[in-house]
Amino acid sequence: MYSYGLLEVGCHYLIQEKENAPISLIKPTVESDHCLFVTRYDEPMVTEWKRKNDSIHDIIECLTDDGVKSWEKYYNSEDAYYEDDDED
Repeated sequence: MYSYGLLEVGCHYLIQEKENAPISLIKPTVESDHCLFVTRYDEPMVTEWKRKNDSIHDIIECLTDDGVKSWEKYYNSEDAYYEDDDED
């Protein structure tokens, strides 16, 4: 069992918060003495505070810079696709 306190601000992580839960992409963006402000790239994107001692079932990996760039390219193209649908 892991905790949010192990995560570094500014890095993108693939995690599984609970056993058998879906894999989530998150990025801690702000750190306080006891908490992390986390962006969760779900649909829709969610931001939330997590205690550093809140548990994570598995930290699958910290994405490399190249992995993040590839994901951002896909993620941003999906946003453009949805914006075009709104104009019809």
